[in-house]
Formats: sequence, structure tokens, C-alpha cells
Amino acid sequence: MDFFKNEAETRLLQDLTIENRLDRVSLHGSLDITHDAAGLALALKLKDMLDAVVQILSTEQASGVLPEKISLKTSDEVANPFA
Repeated sequence: MDFFKNEAETRLLQDLTIENRLDRVSLHGSLDITHDAAGLALALKLKDMLDAVVQILSTEQASGVLPEKISLKTSDEVANPFA
């Protein structure tokens, strides 16, 4: 995923949705990491995604461009076209 660069990317790990936004990365749902090889594979996928997010934030912080805290924008509501 191209974290913090678009509002279009979404990944699904089991029932956990990872949603990319310009001002945040949101995680919704659940993920069962079982005590087996399949659990390890899922844990590594989640770790890789979080490592990528941490890398971007750490790089921006080191270069002095990461704000201390931002205000999240509320989502625009779209009228239901079927209503």
C-alpha cells in the first residue's frame, strides 16, 4: 500500500480491513492469529504493513515534517442514490 498517499487503497486480512487515507491509516474489524503456520503468515503480513507505516512516519519525523498532532477531517456524507 502507498500509505498516506491516496484515499483509495484498502486491504483485507481475514476480517480486518486496513484503509488508507491521506491523514490516517484505519484498521477495522478483527483478525485471529492462530498458534500455527497460518497464524504466523497472517502475523507477518500485519507486521509488514505496520512496519511500512512506522517507516514512513519515522522518516518524516526525522526530517522534521511530521506534525505533532493533526485534526482528523470528518467524512463527507453522500446522499443515498437508492433512497
